[in-house]
Amino acid sequence: MRNRRDGERIRDLDGFHSIVPYVMPKRTEAEISSEERFDVTDLMEYIKRRNDAEGTQLKLFHAFCTAAARTIYLRPKMNIFIAGRRFWQRRDITLSFVAKQRFADEAVETLLFLTVKPEMNLDDISKIILGDVKKAREEKGNDLDKTMQFVGRLPRCILEILFGVLRFFEYHGIMPASLAKGDPNYSTAILSNLGSIGAGAPYHHLSNYGTCSIIVTIGTCHKERCRMPDGTEAERDILNATFTLDERIADGFYFAKSLRITKFLLEHPEYLAQPISAPVPVEL
Repeated sequence: MRNRRDGERIRDLDGFHSIVPYVMPKRTEAEISSEERFDVTDLMEYIKRRNDAEGTQLKLFHAFCTAAARTIYLRPKMNIFIAGRRFWQRRDITLSFVAKQRFADEAVETLLFLTVKPEMNLDDISKIILGDVKKAREEKGNDLDKTMQFVGRLPRCILEILFGVLRFFEYHGIMPASLAKGDPNYSTAILSNLGSIGAGAPYHHLSNYGTCSIIVTIGTCHKERCRMPDGTEAERDILNATFTLDERIADGFYFAKSLRITKFLLEHPEYLAQPISAPVPVEL
């Protein structure tokens, strides 16, 4: 199979990884999930200090997106996906998330898609997210929302045929760019910011549709008494997040080491001002 539009085929696989897509052909059969806690006390102070002094609109979610993007850049196996029983290295780092047009039960959810470039940092990513959310709310959605509204009204038999054709396209790596553009199922990672509505960080499943290998739910930031390295106790800001990943793309050892980068960046916010391509002083 030739290279895909969105990925380059990985050919130098060991025996296990060569057969694992046949043993576990579906992404939902290969899920692993991990709950993580991050001390974001210094990050919250950093955000407040910069917002007050510089008039920026930095948010905790923007910092998390930046830390996730930098982790993925520095740990490229986190940007692998499996399609058509083959392994592919994704060409871009793409993050997607949902924004409610207003905080109400009946409010429409808008799907947003962010392509992160190596030279971007926290400020760049924050401005893009703020701009995309504002635009989506002002325009009552985006092109993807309007497409889904149209497709969703089609008869059931037509939808069955349509999605059968789409799965055929996906298996053979010929999905048209126009059909995958802006679709969260085709991003590197989906981030669900449930903390913005005061919720926790529950487990969230992956999807067999598309190519996304990672989904993260982010809960509320809360105060908690923690034991410090010097043995004393202090009240700290703690953020809970749950990661669900396709275990076929890399082993648990690789995932665990990758999370050290995310943890370091959230606990040392000054590094978020650097480009995502910059190395971090984390022992791996």
